[in-house]
Amino acid sequence: MAKVFTIPVPTTVGRKRRESTSDPRNVAGQRVLVEAMRYLTQSDPVTNRQAIQLISEHVRTRFRMSDSPLG
Repeated sequence: MAKVFTIPVPTTVGRKRRESTSDPRNVAGQRVLVEAMRYLTQSDPVTNRQAIQLISEHVRTRFRMSDSPLG
């Protein structure tokens, strides 16, 4: 029978954690997108539903939750 050798690898080798800092440009960009969604909702929510969903999906996938335009 063959022997199997395992080499333990520490999980911290080569990984340097970046500190997460809020970029003011990200927050400003989120504010613009939120204002756009508000405008679309107030003007005609039924007709603009797809546009609102597109912007909402973009905000959810592109920005970190810690960069909140509301805070």
